[in-house]
Amino acid sequence: MATAMNELDLALDGPDTIGVLETTAPVARAARSVRLHPEAIARVAERLAAAGLTVPPWDKHYHWSDDAGRAVNVVLLLDALNFCFWADLGESRWQLTYEGEQLDGYWALAAALKRAIEVEDCPLWDADFLEEISEEDANCIFHPEGQSSGRIPMFAARLANMHEVGRVLNRKYDGWFGAAIEAEDRAAPALVRRLVADFPSFDDATTYAGREVRLYKRAQICASDLYGVFDGRNWGALRDLDALTAFADYKVPQILRAEGILTYAPDLAARVDALEPLMAGSPEEVEIRAATVWGVELLRRALAERGVTARPFEIDWLLWTLAQGRQDMAPYHRTRTVFY
Repeated sequence: MATAMNELDLALDGPDTIGVLETTAPVARAARSVRLHPEAIARVAERLAAAGLTVPPWDKHYHWSDDAGRAVNVVLLLDALNFCFWADLGESRWQLTYEGEQLDGYWALAAALKRAIEVEDCPLWDADFLEEISEEDANCIFHPEGQSSGRIPMFAARLANMHEVGRVLNRKYDGWFGAAIEAEDRAAPALVRRLVADFPSFDDATTYAGREVRLYKRAQICASDLYGVFDGRNWGALRDLDALTAFADYKVPQILRAEGILTYAPDLAARVDALEPLMAGSPEEVEIRAATVWGVELLRRALAERGVTARPFEIDWLLWTLAQGRQDMAPYHRTRTVFY
């Protein structure tokens, strides 16, 4: 596969206050196993612009929220747990039945937290409760009797993240993450940096060719989720949300690949399609994630050229939603990690 990316403009077109675009650009340029295709970006931008790009609304059915500041902590918890839902070959996928509907993946997680709060009276906004939550109580949240099947992957890591959320909230923020939002004057990029600095499980950075690469998937999605759950008001009235990038996970690159925006070298394609896991931090895995960030950024620019204004996180929301209903896509890459 060609390594040159000269046909792509990966120059920053504004300040990069988070550092994700800046540190992923060299990866996209030097990538040996993943390639971005400008002609496909233009084609998809034309189609989305012609159809009228509509950003999916924030879901209010599976997510728990209220008008009080408690939802700030619940969103933080949700995104501390938002990673790695795929099952190993031969194992059953974790599923949850919520109001008669069988859910898996992220929607099962969101519904599990909402069910625990509304049905089991679990105070998942309470830092003391989270810091001390037992393995048994956490297990009941993810595997309610008679309402779940399979096992949620990486349960121990999720339990550790619940403890981390409670511990850091108590030590630094008097139990309420809203204090962090206010300390950063509601600036989304600063909030992302604070999350990464204060909560180790959110520090989604790696190296490529000896250089730091920032992805910050869950930290960035937390900022966008706060915007979503509060409808852009109160603690969701964050500034500079346009500085957020795509959230490099496994579903967005899957649909970018299906659209031809990114392609894999034959050996990588064979491994991904055979469901062979990629090691976290391996060159191929970092290239996929960097290409995801820049694929969405270049799509944003192509849409802007066609008179359609959308922020990267909104394009990410759209692509992720579209990926849920598509049956014609090759498999997504699989990496066991707490970061996505």
